[in-house]
Amino acid sequence: MTVHGSWQRAARGAMLLGDDGEQRPTIFAEMSALAVSTGAINLGQGFPDEDGPAEVLEAARQAISDGVNQYPPGLGMPVLRNAIAAHQERFYGLGVDPDREVLVTAGATEALAATILALTEEGDELVTLEPFYDSYAAIAGLASVRHVTVPLRGSDFQPDHDELRAAVTDRTRIILINDPHNPTGSILSRQTLELIVELAHEHDAIIVTDEVYEHLVFGERHIPIASLPGARERTVSISSGGKTFSTTGWKIGWITAPAELIQAILAVKQFLTFVNGAPFQPAIAVGLGLPDSFFADAAATLEAKCGLLSAGLVAAGFTVSRPRGGYFVIADAAPLGFTDADEACRRLPELAGVVGIPVTAFVRPERRDEYGSLIRFAFCKKTEVLERASAQLADLHR
Repeated sequence: MTVHGSWQRAARGAMLLGDDGEQRPTIFAEMSALAVSTGAINLGQGFPDEDGPAEVLEAARQAISDGVNQYPPGLGMPVLRNAIAAHQERFYGLGVDPDREVLVTAGATEALAATILALTEEGDELVTLEPFYDSYAAIAGLASVRHVTVPLRGSDFQPDHDELRAAVTDRTRIILINDPHNPTGSILSRQTLELIVELAHEHDAIIVTDEVYEHLVFGERHIPIASLPGARERTVSISSGGKTFSTTGWKIGWITAPAELIQAILAVKQFLTFVNGAPFQPAIAVGLGLPDSFFADAAATLEAKCGLLSAGLVAAGFTVSRPRGGYFVIADAAPLGFTDADEACRRLPELAGVVGIPVTAFVRPERRDEYGSLIRFAFCKKTEVLERASAQLADLHR
């Protein structure tokens, strides 16, 4: 039996469909399986190996005990929507109506899928930065929209403004940015954000921003594009509690946007998961209300872990970028004699007992050469795990 369907567009968009029509596993699945089979330390996938704050975990347990186990409201529980609105005001000075401008989703991934499916039509264009989170390309394929990319270049992984201007046209329906950026850890400059707002107005595009690492920024404050002049009325802001509170398995995300955009997205979202995570919603509300010290300490702790792993990678012979936020550091394996990061990642478990992800998994085939020797390593792990990984990586340089 031949299985036809839109799955092929999604797989092709995510670069997982071979010329023979067979679907390949994601590089994340391949590397995680390799870590299990070899006993290597898995620094490939970006999930923490420590639980989040005790107050948040206890709030989830209490909600279950209190019977918060049935369908929540379609927009999300009021306690969480109010907390999201308060969070936007507290950190960014953004006034948001919790009853009309907030939508709770099954993580940021569903928020992105519902937004792209709701706000595009076949033949529209979606502009993203490259490297790009693979979900963007998969949903673009599923929605039958053309995926246009703007490469991030240089040691600080920034877009060229002329290339950005050329990419956004009257065919552009959505400009999707990921800030702080996965996989590079870069942060867009205010000048770049202002240019995106300008281009959105010029071409009547909608800005969609993936901000799941908003509180994991090192030594500076996150600037949400919705807070810039002229941006609020055409911006869909997406975030989640998974990264900030180390609860990636709970899948509690949210959207803040003007009411007319929320209603359009809800028209699609309600037929995806409908609703999700009832007892986890009040728990994430507790998290969003934690004192400033929690958010500052979370970023500082992660920055220290970044420094620890980065030092280990440098000692091993890699050239290492300096991420400004997020979970990941980019290391160039070329100084170690690897011109192909895919090959390097497949050999690292044997050579050093460590698993990473080639950055080429996040770029189009035609741009592989630009990123060919780069590897993404996750530092959102226990300190002792990062110390052990660093010690094992040192064997590469001996």
